[in-house]
Order: sequence, then C-alpha cells, then structure tokens
Amino acid sequence: MVDSADWSSRQLHFVGIGGAGMSGWASVAADLGAAVSGSDAADSPTLAALRAQGIGAHAGHAISNLPSGGNTELVRSSAIPDSNPELAAARERGLRVMERAELLAELTALRRTIAVAGAHGKTTTTSMVAQVLIECGLDPGYLIGGELRSSGRNAAWGSGEWLIVEADESDRSMLSLNVEVAVVTNVELDHHANYRSLAELREVFRSFLSRPSHAVMPDLPELLELRGEMPVIAFNVDALELRPGGSSFQWRGEQVTLSVPGAHNAANAVAALESALLAGVEPGEAARAIKSFSGAGRRFEELGRSESGALIIDDYAHHPTEVAATIAAARTLGSKRVVAVFQPHLFSRTERLAAEFGRALAAADVVCVLDVYEAREKPEDFPGVDGRLIAAAAADAAGGKEVLWLPNFSEALTQLNLLLRAGDSCLILGAGDVRSLGEDLVVEPSSR
Repeated sequence: MVDSADWSSRQLHFVGIGGAGMSGWASVAADLGAAVSGSDAADSPTLAALRAQGIGAHAGHAISNLPSGGNTELVRSSAIPDSNPELAAARERGLRVMERAELLAELTALRRTIAVAGAHGKTTTTSMVAQVLIECGLDPGYLIGGELRSSGRNAAWGSGEWLIVEADESDRSMLSLNVEVAVVTNVELDHHANYRSLAELREVFRSFLSRPSHAVMPDLPELLELRGEMPVIAFNVDALELRPGGSSFQWRGEQVTLSVPGAHNAANAVAALESALLAGVEPGEAARAIKSFSGAGRRFEELGRSESGALIIDDYAHHPTEVAATIAAARTLGSKRVVAVFQPHLFSRTERLAAEFGRALAAADVVCVLDVYEAREKPEDFPGVDGRLIAAAAADAAGGKEVLWLPNFSEALTQLNLLLRAGDSCLILGAGDVRSLGEDLVVEPSSR
C-alpha cells in the first residue's frame, strides 16, 4: 500500500479534466492533498464544479495552462492526441506523462478495491455498490463515470477501507488495476476501433479476471468460462417483478425493492449486493440500503416535462443492448407512447452496428435519429457513414411506425415540440452531447 500522505507533495495536471472519469480522479487527487490543475476543450458545469473545489480547471488547451516547475506530472485522457500543446510542452520539459490507467493503478493500490467491468451497466452497478456501502456506514471511496445522485458527485475518497471503481475495457486500462473483488456485468464488443474481434476482447476480460481473489458475475457459461477454475459468485435474479419505476426480487432470503426501472437494473442490483456482501455488509442491511438508490447521472435520469406534458428521460445508452434495455424499462412506466431520440456515438460503431441499432430502436413507438456525435473520430475517415444508416435500419425494422431523420438539434427541438404529447415518455439516448436537447425540451424540471 502507498501512504496517502505522499500525495501532498505532488502537482498533477489533467489534460481532458472535464471527462467523466478524469474529473473524478482529479477530485480525488485533490482530496488526497495533491495540487491539481487541468484543462478541457470547452467550459462546462464539470469544470465549474472542479473550480469550486479549488482546482484550476481551464477551458481550452494552451501551454500556459501547464504549471511551471519540474515536478509537475501530466495525466492524459485517452481522448487527447499527441498534438495537444500541453502534452507536447510537458514532454519537451521532460515531465512525467501518465496515461490515465497509471494514475488509476496508483489509486487502487491505496485501498481494497471493488472494480466493475462490462460493456453495459458499469456506472449504475458501481453507483449501487457505493450507495449500499455509504448507507451501511462504511464510507467508501468511489470513482464513477457518472454522478451518484445521492451525493451529487462522481468521486469521493471517503475514510473507509474500500474503493469502488469502474474498470474500463475500451483502452485496456482495466488490466492496470489492483483489484480484490472483480464484477463483470456482461461482455460485448463495443469498441470496434480498439478490438478486432469479440475473441480478442474476451481474452482481455480473461486476464482481468485471473488476478482478483473474488469475482461476481451472472450465471452464464460464456462468462463463467472466463474465470476458469477460480472461485466465482454466479448469480441470477430470482422472483423478479417489474413495476412502474422499479422492481422487486428475492436475494439471499431478503425481499429487495429497487427504485430504478428495468430488468437490467435488477441484475445490476444483484451484482452490487453480492459485492457489498464481500465487503462485509450483512444481507438484510444491504437489501435495505439499496432501496435508497435513486440512480446515477445520465442513467434513466428524469429531466422533467415538456411543454405538452411528456416526460423527458436522459440516458447514456450508446450500444444496441443498452438502447433496447432502456426502451424496455420505459415500457414499465405505463406511458401511452415511448418516443426514442437517439444520437449515435462514433462513426465506427455506427457503421458496424447500424442494423442492430435499428432493431433496438424499433421497439419504441416513435423513433427520431440524430447525426453522429464525432467524439475522437473524423467523418472523412468514414465516407458515407452518418445517422441515416441507423434511421434507415430503424424504418426497416419498425413495421410502419414513425421514424424521423433529424440531423441537427435545432430541427429536432422544433419537431419534437410538435410531436410530443401528454402521456408520452421521451427517451434522450446517446453518449454525446444530446442531453442538452433534452434540457431544451423541458419546461418543468424534475424534482427527483
């Protein structure tokens, strides 16, 4: 274990500090006593929150953002290119440059760590584990890719012995972590630019699962095989009953009530409960504690109601499996119609999974498809790939339901205000900046 007091002499500069993960790591580094600064491409509420914590979070990348002196360590987001001026200046000055995985490895070496991996459900499951341990008085540290609604933060260090983190397969950073309890929610190919095949991805998960003392995962042969002969807690969701806005199920003799909807969230909850059990929480305490979980940021988050009275729900779903699960969860609300508004994320994912996205979206009553959020990819590298591929696939699969191609937010806002009506649930789906469209639709913010 590394003494946390060592951090008080450190100067860390985060390039890409506004990201969901990077902002949390910067916040925790500051909690540990380090002097922290950073930059992001544009200003945002995340940067404002970091500045309120005393962190020098700059909007825009410039050499002047990089602190002077020879002891600065630069932490680089995986989205930051080699051409970034701060990164180039740090290398020219001979400063230590860390990939984000290196810093996360250091943080996980400080505490007993529960790491949650999987293509879908990482943020929600990590949030659930954190909520249960907080409610049960263990005061854990946590690093989450979304805001824990009960605390209003995506990261905290806490005073307890446990740290709960997301384990990211996208850049293989999950392999750098020091993990005692590994949780795997599922294994699906989601990052086509980084993996040539599902088989290659499975080998990364196999390596991830080869080291922790404990593993928790659904009772599925294709997942259990990745753990080999090592011990594993394999779970199912027993006696599941879905209801508007939540569910109930049986777990280790306890009746569990969950306040977030969908069968997928019930499975996430069982994974979280089993993890809490390994952290020393009694089953009855864990079951009572998880009832207070109200969700994570951008995960089936109710934003409020539109001018017509439609319920606007924001969700990070950016893979066909996630889209299908979110639409199924919306069906439990008893809405007259489910309207799905989807912003594709990454050209590579759009190109590879257009047909799957179309089939998933076709489960809604009305489908609206926006253009691709570019993120780290360039449109010129993917000629002919845009959101119309998914709109066409959805139209083919929708059996005559209304499918709209609305490439920009301005057009989408106008059309949705005409389309939505009282009794509708409108899902704002995607990993890009589509939440802002949902916020523009809301005239009566949610009190949740």
